[in-house]
Amino acid sequence: MNFYNLIKSVTAAIVIFASASVLAADVDINANSKNVAIKGYDTVAYFTMEKPVKGSKEFTATYKGATYYFASAENRDLFNADKTKYLPQYGGFCAMGVAFGQKVNIDPKAWKIVDGKLYLNNSKSVQKRWLKDVPGNIQTAEQKWPTIQHLTAKEARAL
Repeated sequence: MNFYNLIKSVTAAIVIFASASVLAADVDINANSKNVAIKGYDTVAYFTMEKPVKGSKEFTATYKGATYYFASAENRDLFNADKTKYLPQYGGFCAMGVAFGQKVNIDPKAWKIVDGKLYLNNSKSVQKRWLKDVPGNIQTAEQKWPTIQHLTAKEARAL
């Protein structure tokens, strides 16, 4: 391969890699293989309806490469007006898992709003444990999140 063809190949690989990076959700956001966050649940509904509500593909917004689904255009617009207000803590990873220094998937039905912030947990049984010491678990998670935030779940497990 001559130098010119090598440069073309490297450039093409960089373009492909950059394009894939733009499409994929950031590692600090818990999204599925299709980059859908919170398993398609409406993050605003936790605040406005005080319950988990499945979102619709009709009403979406993106944040850091992840797609959020909403039950209505109004909820989507509320999210777009103040994303940080409605985003789940720790990128939508399990709050108890983060307190243990891990990135664990969630059950959108295991949730709690504390001081105006949405916390999700892996399951109802994990949430029961988390609820036994909410302030302590949040404090511990807040200390651990900066260390694992930009790691993959596998990298966090290796710590």
